[in-house]
Amino acid sequence: MPHGHSHNHGGDCSDEAAHIDQPLEMGIEYSLYEKIDLDNLECLNEELEGSGKRVFRPYENRLDTTQFVKSDSDEELLFNIPFTGNIKLKGIIIIGGNDDSHPNKMRLFKNRPKMTFDDVLVKADQEFELSPDYRGEIEYSPKVVTFSSVYHLSIHFPTNYGADNTCIHYIGLRGEFSEAHYHGVTICNYEARPNVTDHKNKLYDSVNHSIQ
Repeated sequence: MPHGHSHNHGGDCSDEAAHIDQPLEMGIEYSLYEKIDLDNLECLNEELEGSGKRVFRPYENRLDTTQFVKSDSDEELLFNIPFTGNIKLKGIIIIGGNDDSHPNKMRLFKNRPKMTFDDVLVKADQEFELSPDYRGEIEYSPKVVTFSSVYHLSIHFPTNYGADNTCIHYIGLRGEFSEAHYHGVTICNYEARPNVTDHKNKLYDSVNHSIQ
């Protein structure tokens, strides 16, 4: 069953201490949104243009239900997320809609800029089955050996719990950041030509969520 805090602090950590430290710790840990190149972030199949960018925000604002992205023509959403350097991705939190619009699967792709819905037909670098989470209490842990040196992350949400459209309120990214100079200009050039609707045909307990 999901818990609201990590069990990686050591064996002597009391529940009381963990709950006291959690908000500050989590706010610091989930600060990778500051390293996203928001100008070049894309969300494909978003109903309202630009709404996909709003789900990346400070951890303490994760429960703001006025900020969300909703899919347009069907239940799929695809985020292309460029970073301003390299990240080592250690954790992801997904807060979805408080109904059947909550996504039930997440597929991750590393360093494949400008992905389209045709591109996600290939095998993902990692997949997760998602449990309904309306408060950001479940963390999914990507394979660190795979998701190190990430300068671009694509997140594909193919399905939800049965609604016609998918709704996401918050995506939190936890990990480490390092400056990188050798690919920054290239990413900038690639991301300067957005085409949001390319090839759209159908217009902390992290235990055992991975299905790969």
